[in-house]
Amino acid sequence: MKNRFITWIILLAIIVGLSACQPEKPKSTGDAAAKQELVLAIGGEPEAGFDPITGWGRYGSPLFQSTLLKRDSSLNVINDLATGYEVSADGLVWTVKLRSGVKFSDGHPLTSADVQYTYQTAAKSGSSIDLSNVASVDAPDESTVKFTLKEPQSTFTQMLVATGIVPKHAHGKDYALKPIGSGPYKLVQWDKGQQLIVEANPDYYGKQPSFHKLTFLFLDEDAAFAAAKAGTVDMAAIPAAFSKQTVSGMELKALQTADNRGIMFPFVKAGGTTKDGYPIGNDVTADPAIRKAINIAIDRKALVQGILEGHGTPAYTLNDGLPWFNKEAVFTDADMAGAKKLLADNGWLDADGDGIVEKGALKAQFNLIYPSGDVTRQSLAIAAADMMKPLGISIKVEGKSWDDIEKRMHADAVMFGWGSHDPLEMYNVYSKKYGGVEYYNPGYYNNATVENYMTKALRATNEKDAWAYWQKAQWDGQTGLSAKGDAPWAWLVNVDHLYLVKSGLDIGKQKLHPHGHGWPITDNIEEWQWTS
Repeated sequence: MKNRFITWIILLAIIVGLSACQPEKPKSTGDAAAKQELVLAIGGEPEAGFDPITGWGRYGSPLFQSTLLKRDSSLNVINDLATGYEVSADGLVWTVKLRSGVKFSDGHPLTSADVQYTYQTAAKSGSSIDLSNVASVDAPDESTVKFTLKEPQSTFTQMLVATGIVPKHAHGKDYALKPIGSGPYKLVQWDKGQQLIVEANPDYYGKQPSFHKLTFLFLDEDAAFAAAKAGTVDMAAIPAAFSKQTVSGMELKALQTADNRGIMFPFVKAGGTTKDGYPIGNDVTADPAIRKAINIAIDRKALVQGILEGHGTPAYTLNDGLPWFNKEAVFTDADMAGAKKLLADNGWLDADGDGIVEKGALKAQFNLIYPSGDVTRQSLAIAAADMMKPLGISIKVEGKSWDDIEKRMHADAVMFGWGSHDPLEMYNVYSKKYGGVEYYNPGYYNNATVENYMTKALRATNEKDAWAYWQKAQWDGQTGLSAKGDAPWAWLVNVDHLYLVKSGLDIGKQKLHPHGHGWPITDNIEEWQWTS
């Protein structure tokens, strides 16, 4: 955590600055002009800027840009820039029709050439957008875009949902700092490390938002909570630790998510190194009895109540609550007796009486690392380790920088967080293709049956046909990537996203939130309004 004294100085400076350069703070009552402005402290600053080609908007609203498709509050795919799309019978050609009359915020018309440029540039960038399956992007006329894939890909829908369109004529090296788009807002001012000011885009083709001006403050959790108590913000994202405190004039909104936290286990035995020389594998966590025993011994409800103050749900898979979630993958946890029997039946016994079970010369002990500075992950890691002590498994919890985690995550267990509206994330996290690739599958999980199910899911010609295969990959009654099968992870909790919201501010019907990167709460910004 940052030094609290420094945090308060930064907060004071921002509040003074806002008082000097802004109109009077908008209230839930007052004149009409004041009610058209909001001040928000809802998440971290996007250090890489606001370019969709480098990843902006992947986990939430692009804000400045619009997308071909989008998801409604029930996660159904609906049109945005597109008026419709068709997929060929073989699943290889996706033809998208664009709405007419759309303009970028600089007045230039948006045409198929901009869509073509966006996807071609993203494919070449090597960014977080995986377009490696795209063979070509064509623009046969100004209102038509044709994507030709190398192989059918059911998850290509999400590429059309999550990729904001940039202007071909104005996409240069400084674009991320000064974005131009066709979304509901346009950037006015960005004071790095402090605030971002945006104004409504008058040329936006959709429903005009109720708020003409938004100011985003980049505050850490303590400072955001202090700003809410001081009445200087209309909304503040807060951690569960602050959720029990009442703040005058503010209401707590607990939004459900697929934003999970879980323990990744090295799946293979120790031996060998990565190309960078980092160790691979762990003899203890490579034993399925250890992984399964941990999964069934953990009391997830206790973690939700004790660590999240009740603001969350137990997590059993990477995708709880999403359309492709397999409910059959859920199992009974908090079963210490069952976990002890499972270990004993598989040769893990405390022969020397030191409280740690062993199998031959191998002691059931390993490291669990988490990103230092993340209080929630730290608390979950410590609590999970404490729950394992009666089981005879000794877990050493360590907080490390992300640089250190990258060096150790192939040989040590790690407390990670994921969660997406895209089933492709499940493939990335569990596929052998990504074994050891960045943060995807660092434990080198591999199951040929699971891989086959996921490949069939990818090659389906539409999302809904793919869901049955994603579900079988989790658990088919015999094997799977869930704890009933190989248990390469111990998923712990889905974390509610908590916000203090000014009384009278209606933020509409929120969809199930993904992982917390970006500002997913603004995904429906056009629906926000004062009700009193």
